[in-house]
Amino acid sequence: MRTRVRGWRWRRNPLRRRSDVVEAWTVLTVALLLFVGAPVLGAVSAWWAHGQAREVAAEQRADRHRVGATVVGRTPDTLPSVQSGGPHSYRATVRWSEPGGAERTTTTRVAAGTRQGDVVDVWLDSRGRSVAPPTSDSAVWQHTVTIGACSALGASLAVLLANSVVRRTALRHRLAEWEREWASTEPQWTHRRA
Repeated sequence: MRTRVRGWRWRRNPLRRRSDVVEAWTVLTVALLLFVGAPVLGAVSAWWAHGQAREVAAEQRADRHRVGATVVGRTPDTLPSVQSGGPHSYRATVRWSEPGGAERTTTTRVAAGTRQGDVVDVWLDSRGRSVAPPTSDSAVWQHTVTIGACSALGASLAVLLANSVVRRTALRHRLAEWEREWASTEPQWTHRRA
């Protein structure tokens, strides 16, 4: 039967080595870093990423505007069978009228199934170039959660890797200490001369 004594690395006893004390403090530090440090780092990173993403989304909303444009270019009847999964889109020529009455034409991505003459939404920047729609609130939150989770996971992995290195080093020192002590004790037990 095996008896386990809790906290033996913290108490003074003849079997305790310096490497045991280092390992005990390492276990305590790793527990604190994993259960407190990594989540706090993830939350702080997520908070920072959320602020940055909201600023970018606000800048995009201020710079971009939507116009209704009519598809004037020829659209494909079917999409290639190589494309699979998710909503398909392709490039098509669209035309719209500016407030001054001038006609503008550009190419943009339209959803599959759009036909010539259909009206689609086109997003333009302040210089009149066709751009992607501004970042949505759900995309901001996805970015926030991803950054927070990756930060917490990365910190946890770094802590576990450092713990592994410290444990290997402590084990190596412990075995060296045992070897030295056995070299001095073994002659007394076996009555051999060192």
